[in-house]
Amino acid sequence: MLHNYYKISFMTRIPYLLYPAAGLCVGLFSVADAQQPNVILIYTDDLGYGDLSCYGAQMVNTPHIDSLAAIGLRFTQCYSTAATSTPSRYSLLTGEYAWRRDNTNIAPGDACLIIDPDKITLADVMKKAGYTTAAIGKWHLGLGASPGPEWNSHIVPGPAEIGFDYSYLIPATGDRVPCVYVENGRIVNLDPADPVKISYTEKIGNEPTGHEHPELLKQRPSHGHDQTIINGISRIGYMTGGKSARWIDEDMADTLTSKAKYFIGKNKDHPFFLYFATHDIHVPRVVHARFAGKSGLGARGDAILQLDWCVGELMKTLRDNKLEKNTLIIFSSDNGPVVDDGYHDQSAELLGGHKPAGPLRGGKYSAFEAGTRVPFIVVWPGTVRQGTTPAAFSQIDLLRSFAAFLNIQLADSVGSDSFNHWSQLTGNDTSDREFIVQQSVTMTLSVIQNDWKYIEPSSKTNYNPDTKIEFGNTPEPKLYHLSEDISEQNNVTKKFPEKTIELARLLESIRNGR
Repeated sequence: MLHNYYKISFMTRIPYLLYPAAGLCVGLFSVADAQQPNVILIYTDDLGYGDLSCYGAQMVNTPHIDSLAAIGLRFTQCYSTAATSTPSRYSLLTGEYAWRRDNTNIAPGDACLIIDPDKITLADVMKKAGYTTAAIGKWHLGLGASPGPEWNSHIVPGPAEIGFDYSYLIPATGDRVPCVYVENGRIVNLDPADPVKISYTEKIGNEPTGHEHPELLKQRPSHGHDQTIINGISRIGYMTGGKSARWIDEDMADTLTSKAKYFIGKNKDHPFFLYFATHDIHVPRVVHARFAGKSGLGARGDAILQLDWCVGELMKTLRDNKLEKNTLIIFSSDNGPVVDDGYHDQSAELLGGHKPAGPLRGGKYSAFEAGTRVPFIVVWPGTVRQGTTPAAFSQIDLLRSFAAFLNIQLADSVGSDSFNHWSQLTGNDTSDREFIVQQSVTMTLSVIQNDWKYIEPSSKTNYNPDTKIEFGNTPEPKLYHLSEDISEQNNVTKKFPEKTIELARLLESIRNGR
């Protein structure tokens, strides 16, 4: 990027964010205050389609999330855009498929901000409509300018440069260094005399690693994840310094939830947008003692209980502040489930009969349905219909849907892959999106239209023996009729060659900008 990151401001992007009429500009803030709901987007990590009792799970109980489903709208066919974290989050916030841009697959912990500050985001739309905006929790979209973050000073660009008034972040993931929180661009509790240093290429400093000193670990890696030890857990990457700033994994859910609750209370008298990205159910799954061993399903099951508690705490905060009737809540996940994702935490051994993906094939990383078909619940009492909807919906449409609802006009170049599906979001229309595009970790693309799913051919590896997940890559294309074969067991390309060709052409036209 050629522009100066440090001089980017929200005002420089106004030409891309327009009002439908000049007169609306004058009264927009008062309209929002009087009529528009607060919006909370709870974006969980690695939660599968079958991980919640309201989606059919029988061996784990999620009463708080179930209560959302009971008073709101539960989608049975909602999709993230990708089977991994970074591209899903990129698409959700920008309304653009991540595969259209370089360096948007799984971001390393020292990546620079992958969303161009010139790009209008969902947070920008909300802010323009008079909302106070916040991002709390897992980020994994990079921070700082190229070649990477200046960890020991003000880290820019970051959430503030793409529409968030406040941020309190896990910079990447819990299994990647740096293991610190970043609040409004600065590491929390950093001692200037003990600066943070990060490397993903070579060991730095004298910090012990899991590879060298497994005897120091309270949770051992099963594959990878054997570099610098923080809080008794070895991570991906090397870190030294910042000892006073390092997080304690067991307290992570409490810390992030308390920040979210404070933000809600502070902004209870005017509209707010909260992007609350929990770290559950991602590894390392080291939960608070309140939940450890309580699920009977190992650490992953315990993390589901902890996530449900987080949701319950937010709901209680809304009730305490008398905001529950004027708050729109969206609950979803960034991608599908994985059981063994790098640590020996007994999640695989104690899985028992629990099926994290429900009836779906594959999981996180995969081109099959379990990679991107995720739980999706929408609640706004009195406006969003209660019940279940079969409408095929994509998270990428949140940007244009909210812009339409809030009467914010966007230039055609903004959110170019996002469409207004507000009627589907609120349950007033059960028709499917025209097409759904899915991205696997190997960059294999799939397209769904009218219950037909096409997975493009790929010569890339098809199976990860560590995670025990199949990616869905084969030299020949695959075609499934999802309404008859939700588990994607029967490739019917030979039976329906014309449909295979039709969807292959559709995918190619989308890839080329349609």
